[in-house]
Amino acid sequence: MSSFDKKSHWENIYDTKSLNEVSWYQEKPTTSLAYIEKHAISKDASIIDVGGGDSFLVDCLLELGYTNITVLDISNSAINRAKKRVGEKAKNVTWIVSDILEFKSDTSYDFWHDRAVFHFITNEKDIFRYKENVIAHLSDSANVVIGTFSFEGPLKCSGIEIKQYSKETLANVFTPELSLLSSQYVDHITPFDTIQNFVFCSFQKN
Repeated sequence: MSSFDKKSHWENIYDTKSLNEVSWYQEKPTTSLAYIEKHAISKDASIIDVGGGDSFLVDCLLELGYTNITVLDISNSAINRAKKRVGEKAKNVTWIVSDILEFKSDTSYDFWHDRAVFHFITNEKDIFRYKENVIAHLSDSANVVIGTFSFEGPLKCSGIEIKQYSKETLANVFTPELSLLSSQYVDHITPFDTIQNFVFCSFQKN
């Protein structure tokens, strides 16, 4: 895998597949929105959607009146697709094209959201690097929500091997620096009518 070009892979996916031709497509990201509502995030809280691509989470947050949203993705094509779809409101969003492992910002986020990026990081060194990057970019008492494939979920996504988690193993990665608030398993129905089981863990910075 050392010669695998992540960026080229994802650019190709977003250049060649439409919204509902990828397994992670959701018409409405209900689980993610429920976490934001549960944590009573203020409308001006700084929210980052890691690996947001052309997810509809940004559309929903804008519609709900959130004003400080960042969408990060490794794919420029994904970001451009989302910008085009959001239209005039795109100017109210901070768009960042970056590998999350290389991401650096002076911004401290109040809510870090990652659905289906973390499980692509399979190397222990990179897992630790991701965790350190999360912690470095959080405001005091920030909330973090991570969703990955569970042990009942797929072993691969988009042709790439992933790392599966249980509630316990996912929580163990981020504690004790973050405190576990809740966890759950969620079935995602893909556009191809298959089921992918996810585990979500919600944390708060200590």
